[in-house]
Amino acid sequence: MPEYEEFSMLKENADEAGIPWKGMPIVKREFFTTSEGFSISGILWGDESPQVVLIHGGAQNAHTWDTVALALDMPLLALDLPGHGHSEWRPKCDYTPFVLSAQAAEAITHWAPKAEAIVGMSLGGLTALCIAADHSQLVKRLGIVDVTPGTDRAKAEPIINFVSGPEVFESFEEILTRTIEHNPTRSETSLRRGVLHNSHEIEDGKWAWRYDVGRAWKDKNNEHDSEPIDFSELWNKVSEIEAPLHLWLGGAWSVVGDEDVEKMRSLQKEMVIKKVEGAGHSIQGDKPLELKELIKNLLDSEIVD
Repeated sequence: MPEYEEFSMLKENADEAGIPWKGMPIVKREFFTTSEGFSISGILWGDESPQVVLIHGGAQNAHTWDTVALALDMPLLALDLPGHGHSEWRPKCDYTPFVLSAQAAEAITHWAPKAEAIVGMSLGGLTALCIAADHSQLVKRLGIVDVTPGTDRAKAEPIINFVSGPEVFESFEEILTRTIEHNPTRSETSLRRGVLHNSHEIEDGKWAWRYDVGRAWKDKNNEHDSEPIDFSELWNKVSEIEAPLHLWLGGAWSVVGDEDVEKMRSLQKEMVIKKVEGAGHSIQGDKPLELKELIKNLLDSEIVD
């Protein structure tokens, strides 16, 4: 494998999406130590205070937003959640949205205290819901990508099947092959980039994922499923959110049921709901330009004092 340089593939992102390449953007990786002593990493785009904060889903990392960030072309922050990307792993797989939101809120306060919007996808979306409820001063507008507190194991089964697979692979090609098998609608070039960002070479030429989340879904012997996923207590957080809220759903497939949408609507009567045709759960990967437009619409929404 060639030597990995994480920002070297951005032109490939732009070319694949049809985004005019204006030269290498201002982009850098930064690290922040939380009050608990854990290191959180983030990618800062631009040289001004971030206008948007992007929070990825479970088993992903900040690079999942690269094409969206290129399309938006504005100062923003893409976080690596604890246990993901270049952020430090937490003990005992402690990655509930409640824990993640407290850690992320500290990082956002440090890097992007004046952001106009926070956008979270999947686990990052549930984390963003908690931030909006518990740290409302940080969230002027909230965008949620394909998740609600009603998402459970059955609805997320395709994702769980993928991330609950092997943790170590004999080669890069083996880890890429598995990724392609579980993402049939994505191009091989985009998946290759994603795997390069989300894995690393270990001893004897073997490869492993960067994230720690999969371990939380297995028992101590790594053989059987652990407790069922249950985010239902987060419904209380939804009812506490005062910021304008937009919910974006995958049109091809989604982990959100109609009943979840109706419950969200009952708690957030002014919520804007959009379905992105042709996109699955990871709208930022499947339809990044469409998601860019949705984020711009969110930024245009009026804040009620």
